[in-house]
Amino acid sequence: MQVRELASRIRKGNRIALAKGITLAENDPANAALLLARMGPPGKAFVVGITGPPGTGKSTLVDRLIETYRRDGLKVGVIAVDPSSPITGGALLGDRIRMSGHAGDLKVFIRSMASRGWSGGLSRATSQVIRLMDAAGYDIILLETVGIGQSDIEVVGVSHAVLVVLMPGLGDDIQVSKAGLMEIGDVYVVNKSDLEGADLMVVNLLSLFRGGPRSPPVLKASALSGEGIEELHGAIERIRASFAAGDADLRVKSIRGMIIETARGAAMERLAGVSEAKAERLARLVLAGKTTIETAAATLSA
Repeated sequence: MQVRELASRIRKGNRIALAKGITLAENDPANAALLLARMGPPGKAFVVGITGPPGTGKSTLVDRLIETYRRDGLKVGVIAVDPSSPITGGALLGDRIRMSGHAGDLKVFIRSMASRGWSGGLSRATSQVIRLMDAAGYDIILLETVGIGQSDIEVVGVSHAVLVVLMPGLGDDIQVSKAGLMEIGDVYVVNKSDLEGADLMVVNLLSLFRGGPRSPPVLKASALSGEGIEELHGAIERIRASFAAGDADLRVKSIRGMIIETARGAAMERLAGVSEAKAERLARLVLAGKTTIETAAATLSA
């Protein structure tokens, strides 16, 4: 299928074309760039980043959010980034089965992506996939990150709202409160609220923000039982209301993050094509004192 025809079908909301476009974004950056150039400006879909340490129930929570937004009559896209298999490069985890109840809903499109070594909890093609789903007419895009802990913060760049998912028993609350996850959230939710220590964790989180420059909502929820999901949905919707009202800063933040991520991806692609022989020649020049590591690195990435 030609890029022009593929782009036309994606803009019409064709699911098969969207799937092919995403595969192109993951595996063929050159043709993906041609495709994306035909998608038009981004910014119609509201992107919710969902992040947090492993095991906090992010996938089950995403499943609940899909239900609430479908009840509202909205088209929902889901991007679920998983760790990569070191052997195949594919997604290592298969926990998308938790969202399988929506497989027959033509207004829900779920795509798993392998991180393929990309740092920050996302994948190289994440922003491209967001743009494709946006062009295909999805109203809400739920972006679930790998879940790697405090470094899992790249999601803030491409999202309009960031939901940080925590749970009781994560360990030292002081460690949880340090830089990273605790600085990027627009909404914080203590999932698995039936576990001992949920109330104490909410109190501790609230105390972290008291007197600070911002006071994001801190909620309790149980994705399994559905407790607290309506309150969580309401907190996200208040941010979406600003987006719908044309909040330029909110829209620019996401587009800025996409630009940065796309530039990083292009740089990584260039480095991936660098020959080992060239790197070794530069290494020998450094060893001989004829150049520096910094100069060699600049030469390699030029």
